[in-house]
Amino acid sequence: MKLFKSLLVAPAALGLLAPISASANEVHLNDISNYSDIESFELFNSFNKEEPAQDLLLAGGEGLVDSSDSYAHDGGFSTTTSASFGADFVIGAVDGAGYLQEALTFDYQYGMTLSTSFTGEDSLDLVIETGNATSASGTILDMNGMSDKLNLDGITYTFPLGDKTTVMVGDSTDVSALYSTACTYSAFTDLLSNCGSGTAAGLGGGTADQGTSSTADDASSATIAAAFDFGNGFTLAGGLSGAGGDTEGLFTKESLDVYGVQAAYNTDSYGASLSYALTDTSATAESSFWGLNAFYSFDGEGLPSISVGYESEDPSGSSTKEGYFVGLSWDEVGPGSFSIGMSSTANFADTDTETYQYEAAYSYPINDGMTITPGVFIKEVNNADDQTGVIVKTSFSF
Repeated sequence: MKLFKSLLVAPAALGLLAPISASANEVHLNDISNYSDIESFELFNSFNKEEPAQDLLLAGGEGLVDSSDSYAHDGGFSTTTSASFGADFVIGAVDGAGYLQEALTFDYQYGMTLSTSFTGEDSLDLVIETGNATSASGTILDMNGMSDKLNLDGITYTFPLGDKTTVMVGDSTDVSALYSTACTYSAFTDLLSNCGSGTAAGLGGGTADQGTSSTADDASSATIAAAFDFGNGFTLAGGLSGAGGDTEGLFTKESLDVYGVQAAYNTDSYGASLSYALTDTSATAESSFWGLNAFYSFDGEGLPSISVGYESEDPSGSSTKEGYFVGLSWDEVGPGSFSIGMSSTANFADTDTETYQYEAAYSYPINDGMTITPGVFIKEVNNADDQTGVIVKTSFSF
């Protein structure tokens, strides 16, 4: 799923939703006392024979911004709308992964993005995705396992307030979407993409509705987030999200809500960020998280950048837990880039048996729209065989 969080899409039929508003049809009465005089009616705009109907239907809302436009588009998307697409093919085998142990499997995922600006500074974004990734290889990469069905994964509207503040409102999106976490590690598996602070710095949306046994609306969460850029490397961001807003109401005792804030300082060669999150775990309990991340890029040919992460978890009624991460990335190794890292598989209390996950991957571009990334990983499993996997991912962007 995270592989497509940045893909913002909608089908071409979205343009059909652009309203042909009543204001587009002006009725003039030459003699208001004579309603039977049909010749006194004049119809403009949408009924003008010189302006094709399909232009109105596929305008993508263009007329909502500037009605002075003379419908210069050709029946496709609005000129303020951009679309892009991406796909991943994954072939791999994982030893120690249950009934498919050592089996060579193939998975795919596909995403489409659609972004529309109405003012030149705002952005209405949608994401649609599909995939069949249910194997151990696809799961470790957090690919989309949707049984080949298209899914609207989220919709957001982002806009500026002044010169330094950005606000985002949407459904099924992350509170951390506007964060500037200090991590430059290029992760291969999903776990290491969290950079050691998956909840504090990677806070998602509200997760469940406690009022019903159904989980049908659990993925839907109303989120509002904002970020302030001080302009000198310092940023401050935060937000909140609640599930069940379409049925039970926002931020009620029936919903599991989340709140987060982050302060960060980043430059080209180093950075640090401190994140905090509060998550409802039930109607009467909650957990708090603190996350610290930092990176440093060494100045010199052939030297890597190092990223580190730490997270502390304080659940209600139980002991504090901790997790760690460290990763090294080389931007130029031959024609591609190389990364190696390790992370706790979860946050652990002092009395727990800690387990870790290790990975190494090499990524190289075939052309501007195609990249191949072979990688290996080892995942320790408590009281069971460790998982060892070899995976090759081919990514397409167009």
